[in-house]
Amino acid sequence: MADNARAKRLADLIREVVAQKLQRGIKDPRLGTHVTITDTRVTGDLREATVFYTVYGDDEDRAAAAAGLESAKGVLRSAVGQAAGVKFTPTLAFVADALPDNARAIEDLLDKARLNDAKVREVSAGAEFAGDADPYKKPEDDETDGDAPA
Repeated sequence: MADNARAKRLADLIREVVAQKLQRGIKDPRLGTHVTITDTRVTGDLREATVFYTVYGDDEDRAAAAAGLESAKGVLRSAVGQAAGVKFTPTLAFVADALPDNARAIEDLLDKARLNDAKVREVSAGAEFAGDADPYKKPEDDETDGDAPA
């Protein structure tokens, strides 16, 4: 079993090699400049690597990029093997990163919350308190009630 530092170094190396190879070495038009490698994780035994990527474009571009990455998997793995110099080159699995979609959903929810806050602020603009400004009874109020029996 390899230590976590070694797995982290290998993951960083895989991310850099795959990104450079996609930018310069792969001639597949489906990959182009639309694919960005965001993260890489390697298992503890250094046998499998998961490469997370994002694609700039619509669903059709994402599907084309996924097919392009699957077809280039062997070339990318051999490039990683040459750069890493390890006994066993990890297998590569490409996973579309959900981070941009999650961020977009959170931004939409925050926009909705801001809109609701603005509506509440608008409705409460001219509102007044229902009772006194300070509704709590204070000790000096008891002293002024001299008529009350003890």
